[in-house]
Amino acid sequence: MCGIVGYIGSKQAQNLLIEGLGKLEYRGYDSAGLAVYNGETIGIQKTEGRLSRLGERLNVQSLPGSLGIGHTRWATHGKPSDQNSHPHTDQTGRFAIVHNGIIENYIELKEELTAKGHVFESETDSEVVAKLLADLWDGDLVSTVQKAVARLSGAYALGIISEFESDKLVAVRQASPLIVGVGEGENFIASDIPAILKHTRNVYILEDGEMAILKADQVTLMKVDGTPVKRDVFRVEWDINTAEKGGYDHFMLKEIHEQPKAIRDTLAGRLKEHNVDLSHEIALSDEEIKSIDRIHFIACGTAYHAGLVGKYVMEEFTRIPVECDVASEYRYRNPIITDKTLVILVSQSGETADTLAALREARKHGAKVLAITNVVGSSIAREADNVIITWAGPEIAVASTKAYTSQLIAIYLLGVYFAQIRGSKTKAELEEVVHHLQELPEKAEIVLGEEKAIGQFARSIASNEHLFFLGRGLDYAVAMEGSLKLKEVSYIHSEAYAAGELKHGTLALIEEGVPVIALATQKSVYEKMVSNIQEVKARGANVLGLAQEGNTELIKSVNEVIHIPATLDLLAPVLTVIPTQLFAYYACQERGYDVDKPRNLAKSVTVE
Repeated sequence: MCGIVGYIGSKQAQNLLIEGLGKLEYRGYDSAGLAVYNGETIGIQKTEGRLSRLGERLNVQSLPGSLGIGHTRWATHGKPSDQNSHPHTDQTGRFAIVHNGIIENYIELKEELTAKGHVFESETDSEVVAKLLADLWDGDLVSTVQKAVARLSGAYALGIISEFESDKLVAVRQASPLIVGVGEGENFIASDIPAILKHTRNVYILEDGEMAILKADQVTLMKVDGTPVKRDVFRVEWDINTAEKGGYDHFMLKEIHEQPKAIRDTLAGRLKEHNVDLSHEIALSDEEIKSIDRIHFIACGTAYHAGLVGKYVMEEFTRIPVECDVASEYRYRNPIITDKTLVILVSQSGETADTLAALREARKHGAKVLAITNVVGSSIAREADNVIITWAGPEIAVASTKAYTSQLIAIYLLGVYFAQIRGSKTKAELEEVVHHLQELPEKAEIVLGEEKAIGQFARSIASNEHLFFLGRGLDYAVAMEGSLKLKEVSYIHSEAYAAGELKHGTLALIEEGVPVIALATQKSVYEKMVSNIQEVKARGANVLGLAQEGNTELIKSVNEVIHIPATLDLLAPVLTVIPTQLFAYYACQERGYDVDKPRNLAKSVTVE
C-alpha cells in the first residue's frame, strides 16, 4: 500500500524520487515526502495529501543532492498529517528513514527510547526506527542498521540514509516487498518495479531477512546477520507503456478492455491440442494429485470472490470437497489441514499480508500449497510449493478487473488438469471445456461491445444510494464481485444476495425504484431465478438482467437485459463479470469520483 523509492548516483535525486513515487500512486496513499542529502545535511519536505502538493512545496524550497529517499504513506498508526508523513529522522536529523509495514513492538521501543531522552514528533510506529538508529550508532552504518533491525518485530521494508556515510543507501526487507534497481553509475530501491523501470530493467528482488547496501557504482546483498548473498539480476521484460493509460480516460477502463488479451495470455502455452498441460509449472506428481482429499481456497477481497467460483469449478471437475475462506479468518479458526489437503492461495499482488500468513499456517500443518498470482517473484509466489502465474500484466487501478478474470482462467485450467489426471471427467467432457475456454477472449470482446448500453443504465441509477445484486449458484459468486466493485469506486451502498434467500428477510429492503442487477446465466436454476426476479419486480424494483445469448424470455420479467455470448454455464462468470465492472465504472463517472484511486483503499494490502 505505501510506496518507497530511493536513489544514489550523480543526478539530482529530487525529480527522480518524485517521478518514481508517481508510478506508485496506484498503491493508494494519503501523504508523501522526500529526504535528500545536499552535501552537508539531510533536507526534508513532506506533506499530507497528494504528490502535487509535495511538488508545490518543492517549487518553493527544493532539495538538491544526489542521494535521497521518498515515500507515499497510507495511514495505519496515526492519522494522515504532515507530522506523521515519511521520511522520519532522529532528533539531530542525521538519520532519515522510510518504512512500509508495521513495527509490532514499537510501543515498548518508544518507551525505552523516550526514557533515554529521545523526543518523538509523530504518532507513527515508523519513527522508532530513526530514533533507534541514532541510539545504537557505533560509527558504521551497516552494523548499526543490523543492530537496529535485530530489535524490530513485525513487517518492514526500510530505506535508510545518514549524514555520517553519505555514499551509502541501505535497504532492508522483512515481510514487505522491496526491490533494488541496478543502473550504470546509479542505483535505486523501490517497493515496486514501475517506480524505477524508466531507468533500469535490471533488479534484485530482496528476500525476507535480507539487506542491500547501495553505492553509486555498487550493490552488495547480504542477510541481516552479515552473511553474503549471491543472486542473479532479474531482467524485467514487460514494457513500461503497459503501465500507462494508453488513450483511455482511466486505468480501470483500460484494464477492463485489456481482459481479452489477459485471458489469451493466461491460456497461452497451457493448452496442447485438446488438453491442459501444467506439468512444467506445478511440481505435484500424478500420485499427489490423486491423493488430495480436500481443497481450501484462501484469499481476500476480489481474489476471494475468484475463490468462490473456484469452489464450484474444482468440485465439479475433481469431485473433491472444497472450502473457501477469507484469509484474515482462516488461521484463526483452527482449520482441519492434513498432508492430503491442497491449499490454493489467490492474490493479485502476491504480497497480501493475510494470505501470506495463511500460506505459512497451511505449510506448518503439512498441506500442499499452490499459489495463483499475477506477480513473478512475489512473496507468495516464492513461498508456495507450486505457482500458476496469471499473465494479466501490471494492474494500476485500485479496483481489480483483469486480475480477477485471469484468476478465473487459471482456476479453470487447474480444474481441467486435475480432472485429466484423476479421471473424474470423460475425455469428451474435458475437450468441450477446452474448446469453450479458447473462445473466451473473442467472447469477452463481444461483451465489451455492450459498453454503451451498460453505461446508460449505470448513469440512470447513479443517484441512488442503495442497490442490490441477485444471483444463484455461480451467478451469486459473480454478484458478490459485482457488488464489491460498485461499492469500491462509486460509494453506492450495494449488497449481493443469494436470490433464494429473498423471502428469508432481505425482501424487506426492496421498495419502489430501487435498482437490482439480476444475474440469470445458469440453466439449472434459471426458472427459480426468474421467480425471484418477479418477486422484486412486483415490489417496484428497477431490474437490469444479465443472460446468455439466445435467452429471449428474461426481458418479460425485467426492465432491461444485457446478453453475454453463449458459453458453458461453468465458464459464464468470466463473461458475466465484465458488465458489472463497466457498470461500476460508469456509475462512478456519473457521480464524479476518482475511479482509479477510491477513498480509503490501497492496491496491495501488505499489513494485516
